[in-house]
Amino acid sequence: MPASPERLLNIYLSDHAAAATAGLELARRVARSKTSNASGEALQTLAGEIVEDRRALKRVIAELGFRESRTKHALAWAAEKAGRLKPNGQLTGYSPLSRVLELEALSVGIAGKLALWQSLQTLTHVGERLPDIDLEDLADRARRQRDEVEKQRLQAVRLAFEPAS
Repeated sequence: MPASPERLLNIYLSDHAAAATAGLELARRVARSKTSNASGEALQTLAGEIVEDRRALKRVIAELGFRESRTKHALAWAAEKAGRLKPNGQLTGYSPLSRVLELEALSVGIAGKLALWQSLQTLTHVGERLPDIDLEDLADRARRQRDEVEKQRLQAVRLAFEPAS
C-alpha cells in the first residue's frame, strides 16, 4: 500500500530538517574559516540566518504535527563531518579548493531550502495550517542567501584557479 500524502510530507520535511543540520554545520565552518574581513562578516550573518531558517523548519514540522527523525539528523551531522576528509590539494590545512567546494555545497543546500519553501507555498492545505509562518519571506531570504554565497563562491573560484599575476 502506498504511503499517504501526509506521510510523504512528513518524510520530505524530515529529510529537509536533516539536510538543514548538515547545512548549518557547514555554514558555521565556512564562516569561521574566514572571519577577518567583509567576506567573513557576510558569512557570519548567513550562518545566523541559517540558524533562524532551521528554527522555522522545526516550527513547520511541529505545527503540522510531525516529528524530526533523530536518526536522519545524526547521519546528516556525521556526513558533514566526514565530508571534511576529502583531498584538497594539501596534506594539512585549509586550501583554496576547500573554500570553493564548501561554498558550492552551501549554495546547493540553500537552493534545496528555497525549493522547500516554494513547495510548501504551492500546498494551500499546508499554508492554511501555518498561519504564523511567512513562507514567502523565508523563500526571499533563501534567494538573498544564495546570491551572497554565489558572490563569495565566484570570488573563491578566482582566488583558487586564476594564475598569480
